[in-house]
Amino acid sequence: MIGLLIIYFAVIVLLLASMWAVFAKAGKPGWTALIPIYNLIILLEIVGKPWWWLFLMLIPLVNVVFAIWTYNLLSKSFGKSEGFTVGLLLLSFIFLPILAFGEAQYKGPAGS
Repeated sequence: MIGLLIIYFAVIVLLLASMWAVFAKAGKPGWTALIPIYNLIILLEIVGKPWWWLFLMLIPLVNVVFAIWTYNLLSKSFGKSEGFTVGLLLLSFIFLPILAFGEAQYKGPAGS
């Protein structure tokens, strides 16, 4: 049981460090990845969507659609394809570090 807790916390630390690096690559302060709700506002700025999308992410079932859309825009903002979006959705603990620590460069909101 303790081994599972250690793995769980290691994955959480990896995801936080990855989000920190993604925010830094996009020119935003990395520490904002640590603050709940505010990190979503910054993520929406990175992908080029208005802050009020946050309210849409609070509506059940609608939030699933907008979360998938936001991840798609995030992958496009770093020059990746829809296949990478699927990876972010299903295996985020693998694909988010690839985005953060790999060679991907921020291209602007949704890759503009």
